[in-house]
Amino acid sequence: MAKKAKKQDYMEKVEELAKSMGLKLAKNEEEVIKKLLKKYPDKFPNKMLVPKIFAVVINCSVGKSGEPLEKARKILEELTGRKPKLIRAKKTIKQFDIHKKQPIGWVITLRGQEAFDFLKRAISVYDFKVYEGSMDKYGNFSFGIDEHIKLPGTRYDPELGTIGFDVSVTMERAGYRVARRRLRKSKIPERHRVKKEEVILYLKKMGLRVVPGKK
Repeated sequence: MAKKAKKQDYMEKVEELAKSMGLKLAKNEEEVIKKLLKKYPDKFPNKMLVPKIFAVVINCSVGKSGEPLEKARKILEELTGRKPKLIRAKKTIKQFDIHKKQPIGWVITLRGQEAFDFLKRAISVYDFKVYEGSMDKYGNFSFGIDEHIKLPGTRYDPELGTIGFDVSVTMERAGYRVARRRLRKSKIPERHRVKKEEVILYLKKMGLRVVPGKK
């Protein structure tokens, strides 16, 4: 119950911040889908064609093991309520004193409503703006947070300090499972892939700002 109340508290702060900027954020993905189906019936004749958030991945690279790594883990757990997965170095980099298989960071993958809510919370750091220049041709995009305390509802803990992390958003639509299944795996045809323009429509109906150029 405490975690649920805490989440509700910081999401209320996100909503208040958006409202102060003249924005109204969608509560969930179903609300976004309904708006897209209603406004763009020619582009999205059925629900299966509407793009969705497949995953929001939080990647925190500490670059060293020991106490800094442990502090980063605690902060990420506090931010997401999820246990992060350890990242190990793939190769040795002597100039940075990094050895192969050395623990150097954490990664967390969020899906569903958790992904939707965390994206709203994280993008609020940029005044709810998504830059077109940060998106690839399939609408996937990434951005960085230099200090986690910038997220609404986050308190500074002097014992843990601050961390930065990258947020990567992957967009898909129904049918992408064929590329991940173990048996009879196949590629997604280009005609069925989510397009950048479709994701821009999704983000706007989500209540975010999409601006040209790069940050």
